[in-house]
Amino acid sequence: MALHAKPIDQLIEALTKLPGVGRKTASRLAFHILRSSPSEAQALARAILDVKEKIHLCSVCFNLTDEDPCRICKDGTRSRDVLCVVEGPNDLIAIENTGAFHGRYHVLHGTVSPLEGVGPDDLKIKELMERLQKEEVGEVILATNPTVEGGATALYLTELIKPLGVKVTRIAFGIPMGGEIEYSDGMTLSKALEGRREV
Repeated sequence: MALHAKPIDQLIEALTKLPGVGRKTASRLAFHILRSSPSEAQALARAILDVKEKIHLCSVCFNLTDEDPCRICKDGTRSRDVLCVVEGPNDLIAIENTGAFHGRYHVLHGTVSPLEGVGPDDLKIKELMERLQKEEVGEVILATNPTVEGGATALYLTELIKPLGVKVTRIAFGIPMGGEIEYSDGMTLSKALEGRREV
C-alpha cells in the first residue's frame, strides 16, 4: 500500500534516481516542491526541460553549452596557444573558478578504462588530435584526475601528442594548502615530490 498520494510517490521515486539522493532526501525534496508556489514548481520543471532541450556540446572544445561555439571558445582575450585537456565539464568549471587559467579547453568526456569497456574511440581524443593539427598550440596541459584511469589517459595522450612537437605538461598533485605532511598518504607525498619545482 502506498504511503502517499500517487503523484507524491511518483515524484519521490523520480528524485531517488538522482545521484546521491536517497529516499529520505527525495521525500524532503518532494514535500518542499509540494509546499512551493505553482510558479516556483513550474520554474523548476522549465529549468529541467531547458537543460535537456537547449544544452549540447560545443563543436570546438566539447564543453556543455547553449551556443556554438561556447563562450570560452569565442573569448578573444584567452590565450590561443595553451590548451587544457580535462575529463569532464565539471573539471573545466573547477579550473575556471580558480581564475588562474586563461587559455582554452578540450573536454574528453571520460577516461580510458578497459575494465569498463571505455577505449580511446569512446572519448573526444580524435577531435583533440584534429585540433592540434589545425590550431597553433604550443602547450597542452593534461588535467586528468590522479586515478589509475586518469594517469593511463594522460600517458596515452602524451604518446600521441609529443610527436607533433607540442609541449605536454601535467598538472601537479600533492599536499593541499593547509594540509600537514605527517597526515598525507604515501601516494600524495610521492606525487608532491615528483611535482616539485625550482624556487
